[in-house]
Amino acid sequence: MAQFSSYSTLGVRVHAVQIPDVVHQFEEWIGRNDGCHCVAVTGMHGVMEALHHPEFRDILNSADLVVPDGMPLVWIGRLRGHALRRRVYGPDLMFDFCATPTAQRSLHYFFGGKPGVAERLAVTLSTRFPGMKTVGVCSPPFRPPTSEEDEEIIRKIEQAAPDVLWVGLSTPKQERWMHAHRDRLRVPVMVGVGAAFDIHSGELRQAPHWMREHGLEWLFRLLQEPRRLWRRYLVYGTQFAFYVLLELSGLRRFE
Repeated sequence: MAQFSSYSTLGVRVHAVQIPDVVHQFEEWIGRNDGCHCVAVTGMHGVMEALHHPEFRDILNSADLVVPDGMPLVWIGRLRGHALRRRVYGPDLMFDFCATPTAQRSLHYFFGGKPGVAERLAVTLSTRFPGMKTVGVCSPPFRPPTSEEDEEIIRKIEQAAPDVLWVGLSTPKQERWMHAHRDRLRVPVMVGVGAAFDIHSGELRQAPHWMREHGLEWLFRLLQEPRRLWRRYLVYGTQFAFYVLLELSGLRRFE
């Protein structure tokens, strides 16, 4: 694995990478095929979940890559001296990787989303990137699966033998799931991309480009799904800003 520099945000290690860096790392892992590598695409929400739940912080910090999906993490990285131009936005990462020759020679499995979302996503990607091969889709139940259901899911993924397992369960569920199963699965790349499933399948409208690039996607998403997201953005967002100011000013350290 390339030696990427990183910086800490409220106790979470974030790698100072851009989308081309992550795409190249995916290609290297697929070429080596030497085990399962987990990638957490993380923003403010993931960092706050880690702050409130130390075991989730450990899950994030054990991932092979933790990439800055939210603009606040990009801004913090810049303040820490890293030349980050853009965020590693999950939907863009998915499209940019799928456009590569490596991705179009690889086998893809889509795990997550509401019923039908993973199927529509696979069709969208195979239409946009001819030659891309999907070897499986699964929309797990919203409730925690039984042990029998979980074993069946793992068995199907093992039989399909994908090179890339795209996980769209939303944070923190997707990171917990990847961490719990990484020792069972020999998938070179396992990456949690959250809303990319809904956006690229047409289930969810995407914020305009100018909002995505200026840290305002949260407002667009809040207006779309206020009942589901108000706590994430209004409560966690306020806490995040307060704790980051404490950390940057040196008034508090987050181990």
